[in-house]
Amino acid sequence: MSFTRSIFLLAICLLVFSNCEDTQSKKNKQETKKNETNESKGTTPKKQHQEKGKSSDNQIAESEKEPFRLTNKNLKEFMINYGKENPETMVRIKTKYGDIDIQLYNKTPIHRANFIYLVKEKYFDETFFYRVAKGFVIQGGNSDRQQMANKRFEIGDYTIPQEPVKGLTHNRGAVALSKQWVDNPSNRSTPFEFFIVIAKKGAHHLDGEHTIFGKVIKGMNVADKISNVPVDGSEWPKQNIFIKAEILK
Repeated sequence: MSFTRSIFLLAICLLVFSNCEDTQSKKNKQETKKNETNESKGTTPKKQHQEKGKSSDNQIAESEKEPFRLTNKNLKEFMINYGKENPETMVRIKTKYGDIDIQLYNKTPIHRANFIYLVKEKYFDETFFYRVAKGFVIQGGNSDRQQMANKRFEIGDYTIPQEPVKGLTHNRGAVALSKQWVDNPSNRSTPFEFFIVIAKKGAHHLDGEHTIFGKVIKGMNVADKISNVPVDGSEWPKQNIFIKAEILK
């Protein structure tokens, strides 16, 4: 092989090696840049997705919060605060026979606040005077209407601790809350059902059994009319005596 041909082959070989190295290097650089770009592009959407999901979870949690309902656990604190913000003590019970005005006692603060709360929640507007015990009491705050059952569910499931006041007895015109007679050693009041003493000499055998939280100051003649309506065997009036309750002051 001549010297000139040897030089020519060596030059071609160097050129080939040089081109392969450059091509591979360029490819590697391009792939690296491409990967870096893809990773960079992939990070932001993922973060946004997580943040969006977090916001969505918060919205779901907010929407799943249960509405406030009264229980024996939260009753006392709620009624003390409610009583401070709602100091009214005069309520009117309206019926087709006339109106009965009731003065509530501040010395039974939880019972007073509870009664005001129920009036303002329009609970009694779904109820009747549903029990008439002639010559004894008339009792209101219950009915056989589904609306009343729904309202009770919305308000809560609770009873009220007794608030005995020395000197308050079941005289004629006294207003008290009823109570459960079974499994109730502390005489807690049922919150929804109240009664008015009709008996001329009072109902003093009930003293100490119920919390008296008010008295009728006007409309005992109306209460007497109600106490004389025809009733069935369970003392339920044969014609419903609807109630509407409103705050006077």
